[in-house]
Amino acid sequence: MSSRTKYLGFATATALAALTAGGALAQEVTLRLHQFLPPQANVPRLVLDVWADNVERESGGRIEIERYASMALGGTPNELMDQVIDGIADLAWTVNGFTPGRFPRSEVFELPFFVQDARAASAAYWQMYQEHMADTDYADVHLIGTWVHGPGVIHSNRPVETIADMQGLKLRTPSRMVGQLLQILGAEPIGLPVTAIPESLSRGVIDGAVIPWEVTASLRVPELVNNHTEFENAYPYTVTFTLVMNRDVYEGLPDDLRAVIDHNSGLEFSVFAGGTQADSDIPARQLAVDHGNNIITIPEAGVAEWRAAAQPIYDSWLADMQSQGIDGQALIDEARALMADYQASH
Repeated sequence: MSSRTKYLGFATATALAALTAGGALAQEVTLRLHQFLPPQANVPRLVLDVWADNVERESGGRIEIERYASMALGGTPNELMDQVIDGIADLAWTVNGFTPGRFPRSEVFELPFFVQDARAASAAYWQMYQEHMADTDYADVHLIGTWVHGPGVIHSNRPVETIADMQGLKLRTPSRMVGQLLQILGAEPIGLPVTAIPESLSRGVIDGAVIPWEVTASLRVPELVNNHTEFENAYPYTVTFTLVMNRDVYEGLPDDLRAVIDHNSGLEFSVFAGGTQADSDIPARQLAVDHGNNIITIPEAGVAEWRAAAQPIYDSWLADMQSQGIDGQALIDEARALMADYQASH
């Protein structure tokens, strides 16, 4: 059974139990969910809306979740976490890389060529959040879910078949870890919100972007560049996401409504979110195929050269963690073990 089916089935069953026990009661709580993508993009449509709908149903209508897409509540994407902390929004979906260095422990899942499976990494991320990050990186918020996307892809206006082809390419980067990878490969990382990619490509501000397939459709990337480079059986990079809630709002909910949030939070939801995002790569990639674009796949044998080139990033990250009193190697070892355990059991 897929993580999506399990998550939906669980939430539906709980919702039916709640409705049977108490009937549909009057709305008591309105929560504002803020995020940066248009509502028709995959994550808002297939993850956030599913989550919000389940919470509303399971609460018997006592929780209403207002969804604000494309930064409709104001501000910029890198302010989303603080908007939740400050109470401007009650909930937000955000990219940790929007605020570089703020969530150092989660960066273990952004190391190059580290993640091999989005579901396994999302599960490991949640487990390590509970163990190492709840009282450190994320002490100011209540987390609903933690996840990563599918394999990163290089989308560019000229073909990238070798590391040498990266020289001088101006590529939009989503995080400091990906920025370091691009720089070490000879490209010029440009920090931009993901929503700025279409205009930046059209104006020639950037030569391409590094994003997973799933988000390319809503950004019209296959219409704006003709070349896409993927890596056989490898994730050259990934980005970490969180769905967060204002801690005071969460703790102020009645016990039964807080239980609704809890039922839709945690390991199972995180795996559902990461898996859904990764699964959405397939139809988005097909759009590029249908467009007649040039899709380059670096063969598994050729990935070793890229992996070796990225090794200094591990060294610098470990040194950075050490300077903050964090055992980075222990995080790497634990994440690898947890991802392997997940894959062995699924």
